[in-house]
Amino acid sequence: MKVVGFAGYSGSGKTTLVERLIPALKLRGLRVSVVKHAHHSFDIDHPGKDSWRHREAGAFEVVVASDRRLALMREFEQPFEPTVHQLIAELYDGVDWVLVEGFKHSDLLKIEVWRATRGKPARYPHDDFIAAIATDTPQQLPQATGLDVLDLNNPDAVAEWLVAHGERFEYSPELYAI
Repeated sequence: MKVVGFAGYSGSGKTTLVERLIPALKLRGLRVSVVKHAHHSFDIDHPGKDSWRHREAGAFEVVVASDRRLALMREFEQPFEPTVHQLIAELYDGVDWVLVEGFKHSDLLKIEVWRATRGKPARYPHDDFIAAIATDTPQQLPQATGLDVLDLNNPDAVAEWLVAHGERFEYSPELYAI
């Protein structure tokens, strides 16, 4: 499996790029999973649903499955922030690519999503794990770079770049303490 992160400030276009990359990679016959960092109060369940009632009753884990999908909800009894590597370990083995959104401080190779209009500093000058930059204004990058610069608005080109450089993103779980 190959794993690539997408890092950037809020509003830079990470979610849109990942959303557009999924079908671009699927068109190439690849199976794609996503790991997304969320705020501590997120919830995917709804009051009144059976799974919500089971969680409210105190279940540590609730698995909901049908012939179309499976969802696992786990309640941490104490605050616990799983590492990106722990989350990747939870994924199905038969996936070709894992797109990781958020986790900007992780030790995964990442594509930085940067927009000049956001007025935020770039991470690539100080983050050795940035493998490329996706931007809509390459001429406005704050510092010259030897990194590949990708067109943020062309997910097919980003997918082509990922496939062409896939060996760089091969994930070896034994390299990370999980």
